[in-house]
Amino acid sequence: MKNLKEDYFNSFVSHIYIEKRVRNHARTQKILARFPSAEIIEIGHYKEVFCRSRQSHPLQHCSQKLILAARQGALLYEGAPVCQSFGNQYFYYVSCAMNCIYDCEYCYLKGMYPSANLVVFVNLEDIFAEVEKVLETHPLYLCVSYDTDLLALEPIIGYVQEWCVFAAKHENLKIEIRTKCANRSFAQNAAPVPGVIYAFTLSPQAVIEAFEHHTPSLTERLYCAAKLIQSGCPVRLCFDPMIYVPDWRQHYQEMLDQVCHMIDLEKIADVSVGTFRISQDYLKNMRRQEPDSAVIWFPFQREDGYCHYPDDLMEQMECFLTERLAKKIPMEKIFRWKA
Repeated sequence: MKNLKEDYFNSFVSHIYIEKRVRNHARTQKILARFPSAEIIEIGHYKEVFCRSRQSHPLQHCSQKLILAARQGALLYEGAPVCQSFGNQYFYYVSCAMNCIYDCEYCYLKGMYPSANLVVFVNLEDIFAEVEKVLETHPLYLCVSYDTDLLALEPIIGYVQEWCVFAAKHENLKIEIRTKCANRSFAQNAAPVPGVIYAFTLSPQAVIEAFEHHTPSLTERLYCAAKLIQSGCPVRLCFDPMIYVPDWRQHYQEMLDQVCHMIDLEKIADVSVGTFRISQDYLKNMRRQEPDSAVIWFPFQREDGYCHYPDDLMEQMECFLTERLAKKIPMEKIFRWKA
């Protein structure tokens, strides 16, 4: 499928749903200014649209819609067991937005949310305040791009820049921005912030073409990662999740060869390695939506409410990549997910 470009956001132009409470919020106005022709529909709560029954995945069947709302209730969450903490004791994540403009078949968001409409929470200042409250008691490793791809949304919401400004003011805060994006403009102009790690999820091109619909190519992702490294920004390379495909050894070796060609591995912050794993409940929901998807209908092994590849295959795949990476970078920079 064709990669998404910035003009993809034109799909939001027809209708934008806005909670009444945030209609006059400064970030709401900033976002609306990018879509002057959009029809504005006021709603009481984002779930009135987001949680409607019988919604299919918009990127496959209809136009994805934008919903602007205020985040209420809990604002910080402890990191999930299937996610890596990279040795950080206080591992949390926040949800500034829900859902993604990309359409990866194996994405857990499809099993987590009732629709793929995009929700952006404009009250970022409340999240900042909650983070500052926690920082009064202990340091924080915070993932801010788990429930969306913030860097892909940067052209319309600018949250990555806001997080960078915030992180620069707090020495005991480290944030990770996970992405599959290839925002060249951002990468070429980004200023380094020691506490901000840009984490690029990398897959073989065969996996990208088969399952990561609309995402940038491996080459494009590596170009942006290299530019950020050259600027002095901390960059993490995430070979996670590794996805099983026929001839997976060949595909992952070719990927690694390309990584070594385009990236100065001596300058990366670290890498993560882990095979695909997911909540059993999320997988059940995903299979309802994707009855023909090879990647999510694999005969997974179930364990403690989670699904993953059989132990032997998981060990083969992760060791294959880890052993090759260990020839290029110190082992202490390689983080392998463990159950």
